[in-house]
Amino acid sequence: MDLSVEGLAVARGGIAVLEGVSFRLRAGRALILRGPNGVGKTTLLRTIAGLQPALDGSVSVPAESIAYAAHADGLKAVLTVEENLRFWASVHGMRDVENALLAMDLVALRGRLAANLSAGQKRRLGLARLLVTGRPVWLLDEPTVSLDAASVALFAGVVRAHLAGGGAALMATHIDLGLAEAEVLDLAPFRARAPVAGGPVGAFDEAFS
Repeated sequence: MDLSVEGLAVARGGIAVLEGVSFRLRAGRALILRGPNGVGKTTLLRTIAGLQPALDGSVSVPAESIAYAAHADGLKAVLTVEENLRFWASVHGMRDVENALLAMDLVALRGRLAANLSAGQKRRLGLARLLVTGRPVWLLDEPTVSLDAASVALFAGVVRAHLAGGGAALMATHIDLGLAEAEVLDLAPFRARAPVAGGPVGAFDEAFS
């Protein structure tokens, strides 16, 4: 399933940060969003995910096709690793969690409470949730934070398998994901223009540069 973005303008805290963002992400492809801190990568992902309105432009993709993984892992601390995955699988009408446990090396941790996981283990579990959504378009915000090199390699393998199955992945990161085949979109050229004196309040504020 393709994701099409046309002339998108997005804001953070009521202040425009990006404008004129356009791209098409086809099924089987991955696109990495790059840019300096504060440029608006997270804001762009949240807007595409439908979590906040755009200032202008359009996003063409069915909302039910998107799985969004933010900085927070979205885990229930009082549930075990397996129970967390079964919960999310039930939400999305899926059943099989074994593949997710295997893919992110969580089999040995399946009975451990999420509250007792390390930061890296929590991140792996958060990413494993993507595999039980059954959704083809993944939006990932800094997906490999807290992961060691071996876990980053596991994640890259999961993404490749997802793409091979006809999925798509849009990822914001500063870190090398080991996905040389992924395309890269630099968001710096899409920074919203700085306002002139007396300009509209919604224009770009240099505090975000």
